[in-house]
Amino acid sequence: MAGDYAVIALYVAGMIGIGWWGLKLAKTKSDYLVAGRRLGWFMYSGTMSAVVLGGASTIGGIGLGYKFGISGAWLVLSIGIGIIVLHAVFARRLVKLRVYTVGEMLDLRYGGSTSTISGVVMWAYTLMLTVTSTLAFSTVVKVMFDVPSAVGIGIGGGIVVLYSVLGGMWSITLTDIAQFVIKTIGILFILLPVALTKAGGFDGMRDRLDASYFEFTAIGGETIVTLLLVYGFGLLIGQDIWQRVFTARTPKIATGGGLISGVYCLVYAVSGALIGTAAKSLYPSLASKDEAFATIVEDLLPTGVRGLVLAAALSAMMSTASGALIACSTVSTSDLLAKLRGKSAGGDDDVHKNRITTLVLGLVAIGIAMVVTSVIDALTIAYDILVGGLLVAIVGALFWKRGTREGALVSMVAGTVAVIAFMFIDGVDANSPIYWGLGASLVTYVAVSLLTPRTPEAILSVWTRRLNGDAAREEEPVNQKQELAK
Repeated sequence: MAGDYAVIALYVAGMIGIGWWGLKLAKTKSDYLVAGRRLGWFMYSGTMSAVVLGGASTIGGIGLGYKFGISGAWLVLSIGIGIIVLHAVFARRLVKLRVYTVGEMLDLRYGGSTSTISGVVMWAYTLMLTVTSTLAFSTVVKVMFDVPSAVGIGIGGGIVVLYSVLGGMWSITLTDIAQFVIKTIGILFILLPVALTKAGGFDGMRDRLDASYFEFTAIGGETIVTLLLVYGFGLLIGQDIWQRVFTARTPKIATGGGLISGVYCLVYAVSGALIGTAAKSLYPSLASKDEAFATIVEDLLPTGVRGLVLAAALSAMMSTASGALIACSTVSTSDLLAKLRGKSAGGDDDVHKNRITTLVLGLVAIGIAMVVTSVIDALTIAYDILVGGLLVAIVGALFWKRGTREGALVSMVAGTVAVIAFMFIDGVDANSPIYWGLGASLVTYVAVSLLTPRTPEAILSVWTRRLNGDAAREEEPVNQKQELAK
């Protein structure tokens, strides 16, 4: 394992070094939160792929392949479909708005006083997403160093917090590109062909496994629909995803780069499911499906190569954790702390405050990860609350002019309460919370919007100007009250 340790050590040193380089680039709030809105095609596509394909997509996706076969790809396929829809339909509008958070967009569209509620929901989602990614570190570090989970969480989480605090989105973007390359080589070009070869190809796997392992819908129709609802729609509205969209230099780059990223996710989904299927044919009696990745890496790969693939898994987890952490920090400073202080989010002199907030939230996430035991439960809670609470108000803001601030506020509260209530009634793993949450949110949004006065034309005119790209040369989003006073 000495060679593996050397590869991992080089990887960690590289991530910290890149984070230090990012410190020199993050001179303004725009630099720290959205990489100066300067990313081109390759960097945008790579960083978007890195942030959405984390531990759940890699270790979890392979585990689903171990349990269900090729249909285990649906979790990551849902993510890929969500990314494609986001960039085909929404991305151009989002880039033109020149905002930092989902809450700022809602305030701009509805006339203020909505970002506090949406910010609380988004804050909880991004924090829990940071926790789940941090928690996933232990599955790899434990195999590598035979240490307790808490130690693995502390090591991995500490590295992510360090480079995220130093350079913000610039550090995260640069590390994501490195992680994207490592992940592509380790998972797609090394682990996939080795696993399929050792399993005897498709013929060898078919000889050992039930036919259902090669049926694309074996995981179940209801499960597929739920995955598309929770993860597909979740990718449309998550702050961690939108914040990456805001980094694109132009709307064209966001759209094209995002579509490339979506296709990459589809390839990654099928690859993970095939690796898991191969693991099932080789090791049919593992105690848990989540052991499939570590087992196949440890048994099939030589020293050095094994270290690279383990680094690829760490890359997947770190990219998602860092993206969620900077998103949580941005929501905290722009939507919540600014409201408590009774002023706008501030300017370039707030970079220091952003760093402190990122550090505090990173330490909180590490602490929570050490006491939470279920990655899937935490991830389910995060996405159910996000989609059930915010999806309707966000889509309505972008596509329905009759939607009102009162309708948005009531729908966010109703959807969130319904999701949480049915988690208690039917359990976190049940499908019902997301359906009840979306239903309550949609009904209340439409009903209250129709029963309340239309959004003032002055607010809609500001919104229309921003959608038309009038804010493209602004480094900071202009306060809406200032715009209305013109």
